[in-house]
Amino acid sequence: MKHFIRVLFLAIAMCGLGQPAHAQTGKPVTIVDANLVREADLAKLPHMTPALATTVIAKRPFKTIKDFDTALSSLSKADRAELYTKVFVPINLNTATDEEILLIPMMGPRMLREFKEYRPYAALAQFHREIGKYVDAAELARLEQYVYVPLTK
Repeated sequence: MKHFIRVLFLAIAMCGLGQPAHAQTGKPVTIVDANLVREADLAKLPHMTPALATTVIAKRPFKTIKDFDTALSSLSKADRAELYTKVFVPINLNTATDEEILLIPMMGPRMLREFKEYRPYAALAQFHREIGKYVDAAELARLEQYVYVPLTK
């Protein structure tokens, strides 16, 4: 029974990591959330070592992708960029800084401008409608997994 309670507590605590509880999040296609990935799985990702994975896990939760990026500062910028195709901390579409948005792999200045042009986003459906004007469905699905939209009351 104690084991069950511990597992339940851990599951509830993990729900508080990452994005706010009241948010629409993109569907993961090729990435995992850095706040939720298991240490063993993290250690298997490009440019990760067991020691770095342990360090990263100890620094969780990451409130922003910049916090995660700082935790990976021992890696080169190119290595971090490759790693972000597998693990990321989703960004708030309405408040993310230019620097945070540009950490999304293959993000350039034009798409940065488009992301910001349609703020504030009320829902992911708006993101699909607006950003879908510029990219195909596969690219839209890839981009969606890096973002979330907080729900307003």
